Amino acid sequence: MSAVERPPPLRTDGSNAFARYSMQVRVPRIARDVVGRNGPLSAGVRRAVERLAEEIERDGPLRAPGPPGPDVEAWSAAHAAHAGETWLGTEWFHAELAFYRELSHACRFWETGRDPFEPAKEEELSGDRPWERLEAALAARGARDERIFALLDDVLWGNRVDLSYAVAASRGRADDDLLVDERAAAVARLALPCAHVHLVADNAGTELALDMALVGALLEARSARVTLHVKMQPVFVSDALARDVWRLLERMRERKGGAGGLADALAASFDEGRLALAPDPFWSGPRFLWEAPAHVRDALRAATIVVLKGDANYRRLVGDALWPASAPFATACAYVGTPLVCLRTMKSDPVLGLPEGMAERLDASDPEWRIDGRRGVAQTYVPRGR
Repeated sequence: MSAVERPPPLRTDGSNAFARYSMQVRVPRIARDVVGRNGPLSAGVRRAVERLAEEIERDGPLRAPGPPGPDVEAWSAAHAAHAGETWLGTEWFHAELAFYRELSHACRFWETGRDPFEPAKEEELSGDRPWERLEAALAARGARDERIFALLDDVLWGNRVDLSYAVAASRGRADDDLLVDERAAAVARLALPCAHVHLVADNAGTELALDMALVGALLEARSARVTLHVKMQPVFVSDALARDVWRLLERMRERKGGAGGLADALAASFDEGRLALAPDPFWSGPRFLWEAPAHVRDALRAATIVVLKGDANYRRLVGDALWPASAPFATACAYVGTPLVCLRTMKSDPVLGLPEGMAERLDASDPEWRIDGRRGVAQTYVPRGR
């Protein structure tokens, strides 16, 4: 990591209003919604989930992480850096990921394989939105690089469909919602015939369906490869697990038409080794990207370009900190060492790379522009020599 002086991460102690609200109000609500949606949960699981929600609301101490799971060692080291802190008196990124880990444990995910958010994910897949958006994306015509450019727009705005933050999913699109558009620089690398693209996924459902449309276009080049990074345990309600990818492809085949044809093409690419899934506990842990284990860092650095999806991954990239909004995007992400494009709708305060004065104008006209999911950014970083 470079010697860049980073602002401190946002905290849940009230110094950032949205971080505090998210942990004190939204997170307990998410926990109780799991109980409400999952009819077959045992009485013991229901009590465990309610205890977790109550601990957070009354600002209890952060829990020491325990087994089972493949992440105990990494989480224990992270927890040691926050020993003695409370849910509402710690770094927001750490607290939020710790909540989802404890929720998975309360629901006994590692023992049963039951995703506590599966009912919400299933409801999304059973509706019209994923399929209408996917078919519209697949209907685009033109040269491959032109379609990749358009699909980047589709997958960016697909990021609004976040089942942990319904206010964003319901928004329409206005011409000035895209605050930064650096897609052209990304397409120059994404469309290379021999590109190896690493896509760090965010939400399942509608967003993942649109991601698959982009992956399909990338893999039209027979020498191209795509690695899809997904979560190993349920987080942020709708974040994609490997099982969500295969469920989506199954539903796409059932739909037939363009969706079914794409599913068949993606399955063939997987069999050929040109499409790979890379689930890893890092993506549901509390570490920032510069703290990633060597195998994750090395994989990303070997990519032709990395597509980093969504708000939480953006926070992981920039340290979940309040940088000056007009600071160069590269200031916070040069350590990655490989070309990178971030596609994100804004559901938290951190942002860099905006034109000078834009943040101040938005502050005056819309005080919630950083958090309400309306605006988005497509930001590209290319290291010198790459």
